[in-house]
Amino acid sequence: MAAPKNSNVSKDPRPCSIADALALVGEKYSLLVVREVCLGNGRFDQLVRNIGAPRDILATRLRRLVDAGILTKRAYSERPQRFEYRPTQAGLELEPVLLALMAWGDRHLREDDDRPMVIEHICGNELLPLVTCSACGTQIHHEDLTPRPEAPGWTVKGPTAA
Repeated sequence: MAAPKNSNVSKDPRPCSIADALALVGEKYSLLVVREVCLGNGRFDQLVRNIGAPRDILATRLRRLVDAGILTKRAYSERPQRFEYRPTQAGLELEPVLLALMAWGDRHLREDDDRPMVIEHICGNELLPLVTCSACGTQIHHEDLTPRPEAPGWTVKGPTAA
């Protein structure tokens, strides 16, 4: 006898902007490409050296990031034809994500003095990224957040009964 079907189980995963973003930049090397381009290293040979990605995979990632509007491609040499990559506004908007990932990695994956890079703010101090509320300016803490699903048929716990 077949097991009864659970009417609470959705065939599709929760609609999620995080999942959509990861589908684009969550592949190995994609965020590292954005990191390097934001650091000003947008030439293919620089990217290969600094990321360590195989050339064919890097070429695929670059094409996808350009197609998605995260990077632009500009010729800097005609003979031989060579290109450099620069961040678009969408690419620059990924920089806070990179800074938050770097800070998390520094805190949880490294010894105190074993950080490979420090980012300095224009004020001259080391940047320690914080997420703050744009309305009241306070730092965000997990216990202060209330998720409010907007996708039809979904609650915080999962899909609603059909």
